[in-house]
Amino acid sequence: MKLITYRNGPHAEARLGVVVDHMVVDVERLGDAFGQTFSKDMLGLIDQGQDAVAAIRRALEHTESIRPPGIATAIENVTVLAPIPKPRKNIFGIGLNYVEHVAESAKSLDTSKDLPEKPVVFSKPPTSVIATGEPIQHNAAMTQQLDWEVELAVVIGKRATRITKEDAMSYVFGYTVLNDVSARDNRRAGQWIFSKGQDSYAPMGPCIVTADAIEDPHNLDLWLTKNGEEKQRSNTRHLLFDIPTLISDISTGITLEPGDIIATGTPSGVGAGRDPQEWMWPGDVIECGVEGIGVIRNPVINIGAV
Repeated sequence: MKLITYRNGPHAEARLGVVVDHMVVDVERLGDAFGQTFSKDMLGLIDQGQDAVAAIRRALEHTESIRPPGIATAIENVTVLAPIPKPRKNIFGIGLNYVEHVAESAKSLDTSKDLPEKPVVFSKPPTSVIATGEPIQHNAAMTQQLDWEVELAVVIGKRATRITKEDAMSYVFGYTVLNDVSARDNRRAGQWIFSKGQDSYAPMGPCIVTADAIEDPHNLDLWLTKNGEEKQRSNTRHLLFDIPTLISDISTGITLEPGDIIATGTPSGVGAGRDPQEWMWPGDVIECGVEGIGVIRNPVINIGAV
C-alpha cells in the first residue's frame, strides 16, 4: 500500500491518503464511509499500527467497485507533501554503508579507507525535511560543495529497545526515498550534523510503501539523476550493514519510536567522489528513485548571495 500526505488546495489541511490507480483515497473519509475511525495523518496511522493498516486495506477492497463521493481525488489534482512532514525527532542517517562509497569518500573526504566495523550514525533534524517538488536551498555564502545522496529510508512502526537482528524487521512500518543532501565544506571537526542537517537537506517521499508491499528491501534498485543525467545507480543488496543490523545497533542505546526514520546510506557516485568533483547549483534539478517506491524531484534554488 502506498500512503501519502497530501493537500487538496493551497490552503487546505494536510491529510493522509492511499494511492490507488492514480487516485488518492482519503483515509479518514474512507473510514467514515466504512464505519471505522482511521487517522487523518501519517504519524497517527503509524501509532495505530498494522491492525489499522489491515483495516484500511479491507475498506479499500469493500469500496473498490463504488466509492462514495468526496473520498477519492485524481492524484494530479493534489499537492503531495513529505510523507512525514515533521518527524517527531531527528532522522537517523547512516554514513559509509556501501563499499564503493567508502572508497570514494576516502579519496576526497576525511574518512577512513577501511570499512566501518559498526554502523556510522549521524542525524538530520526535522526541519531539514521537504517534499518532492520543493526546492533544495543553496546558499553560496555557506557552501560551494552542495552534494547529493540517494537513499532507501526505513520508517519504524513500533517502539524498539535492544532489538535482536532476528526480530528487527517486524518493527518496520514501511519505506520511502530520501536525498541526504550534504554541504561537504560544512563538516566541523568530524561532526556531520551541520553539513547534513540544514533546512531543505532531506527531500523525502513521494510516499511510504508499507512493509508488506516490499518483497525484499535488500534487493531494490536505487538511482539519482542531475538534470536528467544519471549520477548514481546501485542496489540495496550492496548495503554493508543491512536493515536488521541497523535497527538492532541503534536500538542498543537509543530507543526507536513509531515514525522514526533511518536513512540507510548512499552508494557511490556522489559529487565529492567524481573527478573532477561536481556539485549542485541553483537551476539544477535532482531526481532520486527507489524501485517499488517512486521518485522525488527537487529543483535547487539560490537563497543567498552568489
